[in-house]
Amino acid sequence: MTTLDLPADAAPAAPAVAPAAPEDARPPLPERKLKLGGVTREDVLTVFGALSGSLALDWLLYERVLPFSGAFGFLLCWYLFFLGGYFLLGRLQWGALLVRERLVSVVAWSSGALVVALIAEQIGYVALRGMDAARHSNFFTESMETTAALSPITSGGAIHAVVGSLEQLGLATLFAVPLGIAAAVFMSEVGGRMARPVRTLVEAMTALPSIVAGLFVLGVVIITFGFEKSGFAASLALTVMMMPIVTRAAEVVIRLVPGTLREASYALGGSQWRTVWNVVLPTARPGLVTAVVLGMARGVGETSPVLLTAGFTTQFNGNPFSDRQVSLPLFIWNYVKQPYPDMVARAFAAALTLMVVVLILFVTARVIGGRRPGDLSRRQRRREQVRRAITAGSNR
Repeated sequence: MTTLDLPADAAPAAPAVAPAAPEDARPPLPERKLKLGGVTREDVLTVFGALSGSLALDWLLYERVLPFSGAFGFLLCWYLFFLGGYFLLGRLQWGALLVRERLVSVVAWSSGALVVALIAEQIGYVALRGMDAARHSNFFTESMETTAALSPITSGGAIHAVVGSLEQLGLATLFAVPLGIAAAVFMSEVGGRMARPVRTLVEAMTALPSIVAGLFVLGVVIITFGFEKSGFAASLALTVMMMPIVTRAAEVVIRLVPGTLREASYALGGSQWRTVWNVVLPTARPGLVTAVVLGMARGVGETSPVLLTAGFTTQFNGNPFSDRQVSLPLFIWNYVKQPYPDMVARAFAAALTLMVVVLILFVTARVIGGRRPGDLSRRQRRREQVRRAITAGSNR
């Protein structure tokens, strides 16, 4: 019997076709975490291969073929060969765009590593040369008043130079920071016809040689007005060097404050003075701290202005307004050129002390003024809590 003779209800049923599931009903694919950046195994092997290959090629050419000598030239040629080798090895693996991107990354990382290595080398060299004097406590508690050229290393110290540097830098910062920030506010917020001459004068003072600032204070303050050489006169010379640095950096930072903040202050009825004092300067506070740090970095290591205005002495003088006063840069300059090993060791120990003093000053400046705009100090937070407690008690 054929299928045609079968009854209708006995005919074979057609295979059922399941309806296609909508895309939304399909189970989602498992999420994969994309890794952005990072260092892969290929990157490490490529860098290692370029370093080793360029070193071998540099040694072959520099030592056997070319008539060159010297460590600096050897390292420079090695670096250039390394960049060329890294480009060629990378071109064998990646596309041209990716090779250029990674080559720029290698140049940036190597430049940063070079700067860090130079700083570490300088600090290590100074610490190694000055450790013979710095490891004795007398170096930080005595002056050079009773120390002769052939005195042992356990005699004499640089306490008078440390105090002199701190007092001169403190006075110079006290003079330069308000003047510099005021000049920056005038050029960026007030303006007018006098803004351009002031900016030109500040730019000219930025490139002023330090000895010219010392000669200016020597001729005007000491010779003309009859003041004696002192730490105060040295601080005036340092002020001339620090003020243009603070002014230029502060002006750039103040100009970066959004104009909408000024407009909001004016819309609320604030005057220009209150807008600058309560809005612009607090917003630019981290940048202004950086400007102060740059100015201090310029003034703390100056030698020639201090030599012309403060003189040199081996005695301890804690009064910057009377008599001669020595600073750490002048102490270093005077003793590092002497032919006695102990004196040279004292000079390097003073240089190491100067590094530590500068580090402490910079960290302190960052801690004091490094809060973000709107952040309250600990004292302000306590006052706000007391005010809220009083308000809550009165509402009850």
